[in-house]
Amino acid sequence: MKILLADDHDLFRAGLGMVLGELEADTQLLQAASLTDAIECALAEPDLDLALLDLNMPAMNGNAGLQQFRTQFPQVPVVIVSGSDDLAAVHDALNTGASGFIHKSTSPSVMLSALRLVLAGGIYVPPHAMRQEQAPKPAPPAANKGWETRLTARQMEVLRLLALGKPNKLIARELDLSEGTVKIHLSAIFRVLDVNNRTEAVLAAQQLSLDLGSNAPRL
Repeated sequence: MKILLADDHDLFRAGLGMVLGELEADTQLLQAASLTDAIECALAEPDLDLALLDLNMPAMNGNAGLQQFRTQFPQVPVVIVSGSDDLAAVHDALNTGASGFIHKSTSPSVMLSALRLVLAGGIYVPPHAMRQEQAPKPAPPAANKGWETRLTARQMEVLRLLALGKPNKLIARELDLSEGTVKIHLSAIFRVLDVNNRTEAVLAAQQLSLDLGSNAPRL
């Protein structure tokens, strides 16, 4: 496994590098101290499995740098590792294309679990982003009134598994569906809830009081 870690603090990179070595015995860690260095490294290593980027390192410019990296390397999942836990920053990064957002104070065990989820194709949303209150997105009358009757039983099952952070592959396996069918169900769910992505779908369902199960993260 080949991982790119981009952060301008040498000590942090060294410490996190030790944690990342626990993902797999053959983990290869590539390091960069700026977005410019990270891009050069990614260009030289086309088989990257994962990129960890700090939002505030040189040349990053926050989400503008994230967007630049995602545009150049759309096949590489990106996880933001930041010293900020601002809720708006979390959602902005996820909506810009990050596959996860991890605070630098996160414990090694939680960080490893989060990265394994991302490597499996999932999206990691930090617990505080699920718990903290945020202004609900205005929903159209059809979604607010009787919206649950517009989802099939199978689509409700897909949404519940989505809320548990499971990627399409695992949802398909658990429900004995093809990944293509799962994507069709997700498109229908997004349309009914009037949302644009997986994170917004879970948040909207919680705000509209869908019972996502006892294990689902709550706002």
